[in-house]
Amino acid sequence: MKIAFYGSSLLSSYWNGAATYYRGILRALAERGYEITFFEPDAFDRQEHRDIDPPAWARSVVYPATPDGLARVLAEAGGADVVVKANGVGVFDRELLEGVLHEARPDALVIYWDVDAAATLDEMRQQPDHPVRQALPQLDLVFTYGGGPQVVAAYREFGARQCVPIYNALDVSTHHPVPPDPRFASDLAFLANRLPDREKRVEEFFLRTAAALPEKKFLIGGNGWADKAMPENVAAIGHVGTGSHNAFNCTPRAVLNVARDSMAAIGFSPATRVFEAAGAGACLITDSWEGIEMFLTPDEEVLVARDGKDVAEHLKGLTQERAGAIGRNAMARVRAEHTYDLRAKEVDSVLKRLREARREVVA
Repeated sequence: MKIAFYGSSLLSSYWNGAATYYRGILRALAERGYEITFFEPDAFDRQEHRDIDPPAWARSVVYPATPDGLARVLAEAGGADVVVKANGVGVFDRELLEGVLHEARPDALVIYWDVDAAATLDEMRQQPDHPVRQALPQLDLVFTYGGGPQVVAAYREFGARQCVPIYNALDVSTHHPVPPDPRFASDLAFLANRLPDREKRVEEFFLRTAAALPEKKFLIGGNGWADKAMPENVAAIGHVGTGSHNAFNCTPRAVLNVARDSMAAIGFSPATRVFEAAGAGACLITDSWEGIEMFLTPDEEVLVARDGKDVAEHLKGLTQERAGAIGRNAMARVRAEHTYDLRAKEVDSVLKRLREARREVVA
């Protein structure tokens, strides 16, 4: 089957945390025989901060963020068997969603793929005319990258025919152990862009911990932190490209995951960095969220913290030996149960089932 995928960016992770999720899922689908074209706008300086060249497993189309550029790429939707509009493209989101519904063939599957479902659902509750809310009756399916039963139920209540979570996972071809890199030497490292609904939790779980442990070294990577007031033992290093993620995860004593407010409230939404860190054999400390046991076992494969005080307590007693054991256990778990090859198998099964149902209706 041919897939036309309209998303934020496949080539760049710059202000685009979904990049590795797209790459992992779509590469694995390509290995299952899907022909994929990924359409992304030239916007937000992402093309100046590419992490990868156009991959062999997908046709990459970068279009001008103009009405003419939009029209040209929407015209290609008619050649696909599956047409996907992802959330958070950043430009022409409403027009893209309306456009794929208009341009897709009658026999094509049209899918909304939500990589920030909690935020989208909040918007739909507040806006009766929200474009996704209006489009749901016409969409064949909603995929989300997490959220568990709460997100599925909420989407169904808004009128989605079907909602299937396809969780973040590990791409074993790109995330794996590497030698440590002195640039990332620290006791605790954290990697995420600065966003309003994440900042207070970062202050609690990361900056409060750093202030309580002045003798330890802390590292924060990601866009937007340069002008944030921080303790002296915290180094803000800016954007870290995906090519350096393995070293960023392998070098520190431990790495931290902090969910955004909305994701922590819903649960069942492990971020990409959880699997990237585990796949690199890192010792991961994460804030507490519902459903974590589905992915990693607390105290054996991950350390769980309720607040900054818990993070500090974990660090005080964390030997290199224990950190290494936790990292190895986590790596074994995600390689066995949480790879993008397994996620793509789920997607493939859903798509084939929908296509077969469509054929039966036509017949």
